[in-house]
Parts: sequence; structure tokens; C-alpha cells
Amino acid sequence: MDRMKGTETEEPPHVLVCSKMEKIIHMMQDEKIGVPIRTVKSFMSKIPSVLTGSELIDWMVEHLAIEDRGEGVHLASLLAAYGYIFSITDHHLMVKDDGSYYRFQTPYFWLSNNWEPENIDYAVYLCKRTMQNKSRLELDDYEAENLAKLQRTLSRKWEFIFMQAEAQAKVDKKRDKMERQILDSQERAFWNVHRPPPGCVSVTEVDIKKACKSEVSPNTRRKAKVLRSGLSSLENCSPLAAFTALDEVRIEVKELKENLHRRRMKTSQASESLIQHYELYAEYDSFISCPEPSNPWITDDITLWEQDNSLSYVPPKRVKRWGFSLSELLQDPLGRRHFTRFLEKEFSAENLGFWLACEKLKATPVKHVPEKAKEIFNEYLSKDATSPINVDCKTHEEVELNLKNPGRYMFDAAQDHIFQLMKSDSYSRFLRSEQYKELMKAPAFKQKSPLPTRPLQNLARIAGSKT
Repeated sequence: MDRMKGTETEEPPHVLVCSKMEKIIHMMQDEKIGVPIRTVKSFMSKIPSVLTGSELIDWMVEHLAIEDRGEGVHLASLLAAYGYIFSITDHHLMVKDDGSYYRFQTPYFWLSNNWEPENIDYAVYLCKRTMQNKSRLELDDYEAENLAKLQRTLSRKWEFIFMQAEAQAKVDKKRDKMERQILDSQERAFWNVHRPPPGCVSVTEVDIKKACKSEVSPNTRRKAKVLRSGLSSLENCSPLAAFTALDEVRIEVKELKENLHRRRMKTSQASESLIQHYELYAEYDSFISCPEPSNPWITDDITLWEQDNSLSYVPPKRVKRWGFSLSELLQDPLGRRHFTRFLEKEFSAENLGFWLACEKLKATPVKHVPEKAKEIFNEYLSKDATSPINVDCKTHEEVELNLKNPGRYMFDAAQDHIFQLMKSDSYSRFLRSEQYKELMKAPAFKQKSPLPTRPLQNLARIAGSKT
């Protein structure tokens, strides 16, 4: 797994957060003042190196000057979300103030080591889990789905992946039982952070704004400030100092222009990503595979139009594509209709309604934009809204400010927030629902209705036969 580590020397934006958390973890693991770690005996087995959630919160209240236990639970859950503490029973990246058992992650798997695990490493890990006949190592539903997707996208490398998994499984069998149990749980916790379960927040995703801001040096900020002020700070300087400062800025501009042509991603990663994308969408590409049903404008077969008008039947091939991403689901009219029906059962259809209203607003004529924007605000975001949606205070204030000068994109922040909310919660539940599974089991559509021949074509044929 050493090849998964990042090679960049620059510190990522989350390094400061990780360093503070690691100081707390070192205090918790201190032999004198740390949290007591013990081996718990249960029926016919032992659970090594664990602590309870209540013990963890008690230690925080005593040593971190935390007055409210709720604050302690929040801090402990943050440590769990970043992978420093993990539950030994489930995949949830959070800590409960009860007798549940938790374990410290080994420093080798800490985020501060700049891990960048690839899909091949994840496939090897999941494949290895399937080879070990242990109930605690059985794949969850989302892990089985991920393994199936990886097997399709990495089909060319699957023999290599299987061999790697076999080799790792053989090495694990030679370890002591207790050691193997601890290592299995630590590796599982590592992948829970880097490939989190549906509905869990991924702390490894870096905000592009923060990343760009952190990479700007103080010297560059000073030069940018000089440029923005129209070089006013150089007016009172000597000619030599002014020339030197301007020369530095010119060099900086030249370097930035050269950086535009540099590759920010390895060629191997880019090519692998492209191959995975095209293999995933190969069966939907008319140039590679025969479309089903065929194009009605070419083959005189109106099956495609009949499917678009039917809500009761959707081809499994089309339903399968909805599982690629939430964007694919929302791009399909039938997908939106089925997703709406599911959300109505879940009493959260207002989220999709707001998202669709924002999309319609972007295509609204300019003269109707203010009126339409106020309608959307009154329906979803006002105090007396008929279908209120859940957004944070900052986003709500931004929308209210934009309402003074309405525009097509005034709801972008709220729309992105709702999209991420549906993606992490409603969409994952839709894919696991019986409604989606029933659609996937639907038989192939065999009915074919040829287009009726036009009367003018019949007359032309009759006239041709008489002559």
C-alpha cells in the first residue's frame, strides 16, 4: 500500500486540522493520563485493544475543559470522521456516548501521511474480503455494489487484482489471530474514510477554493495587492526599487502562464479515468453497440416513443444508467418522474421540486425572471413557504441578498446545497429501494409498432406500378 501515498511536498489544506487532532490522540494514548485501553472478554472470544464511547467522552470532559457532553460527542465524532477513532461493529463515522466499543487507528493510516488510494487498491481490498470466510468480513450492500462496478471498469486488470488479493490473503493467514483481527478492523476503517458509506461525509474531498488559497505564497499575495492598487505603492519608491518590483511581477506572470500548460494529473491516472468512463458508457454509445430500441427515424420502429410515454415500464438498461450518478437520473425525464414518486413517499419531494424550479429559472426569458424568482422564494425559502426546504443560514442570507437584484443564477448556492443533500441521502436510498429493484427486474420490451405508411407514398407506388 506504499504506492498509494502522495508524492507532493506541499502540505494539503487539512494538514493543520490533522495536526491538532493528532495532538489530542497522542494525549489519549498517553500511558499516564490517557484513556484506558483493555481487552474485553465476551462469550467464546476476546475483543483486543478497545475503549467505550462513554469512557472517551469522560476523558474529554476531564482533560479538555469541555463542560457539555454533547460538545464532547461532537469532537469525538470529528475524530472518527477523520479516521483517528473507529467503531469495531459498523461503518458509521461517529461516536456515541454509550458502551459501544471503539479502537484507535494506527498512525500508518492517518490522513497526515497524504494517502491517495486508487480504485485498484480498493478493488484488491474488497476482493481480499470476499476470499476470507469470516462473518465480520462480509461485504455490505454498498461494498458489493462498488466491487461489481470496479469489476466492470477494471476488467482488463482484474487478473492482476485477483492475484494481489490472493497474495495479501495468504500473508494475513500467517498472522496471529488477535493481530489479524486488529489489522482487519484498521484497514476497514481506513477505507471507510477514503471510500465512505452512502450518507456519510467525505473528509478527504478538498475544497478547490481552499486548495488554491493555501498554495498562494505571501509574496504572491503582496504582488497581487500591488497590481490591484494600480502600483500606487511604487509611486514614492526610487526608480531602481520600482523597476525591481515590476520585474518580479513580470517573472511571476511568466511562470503562471507556463503553469497553465503543465499537467496537473498523471498521464496514467488520466488515461485510466478515461478508459473507465468509456467502458462504463460503452453499451450506451450507438457507434460501439447497437441501440435498443432502435432510432425510430431510421428503422420505422416507434418502440422508443412508446417507452417515453409509459411510466409503468422502463427498460432495465435505462434504469441501470440511473445508478451511475444523480446527474444521470435527473437528466432522464422518466428518471425524474420515478424519483419524484419515491420522494413523495419519503415526504421530501420539495427538494427535487426546488432543484427543478431552479433549472427552469435558468431557461426563463429575462423579463419574467424577477417574477419567477419571487415565486420560487415564496414557495420554498420564505417564512410562510408552502414547501419549505432545509438550507443553512448563510445560504439563506445569500439568497435574500440576491433577491434585491434577481437573476437566473441567484439560487445557485441553495441549489448546490440541495443537490448534495439529495446525492448523499435520498439518491442512495432510492437505489436501495424496492421500487428501483423492481424496475431493474423488468423484462425486455419486445413489442414493435411499425410506423403507418403515408398516403402520398401509397399514391406514388400505385402511379409507378401503372406506368
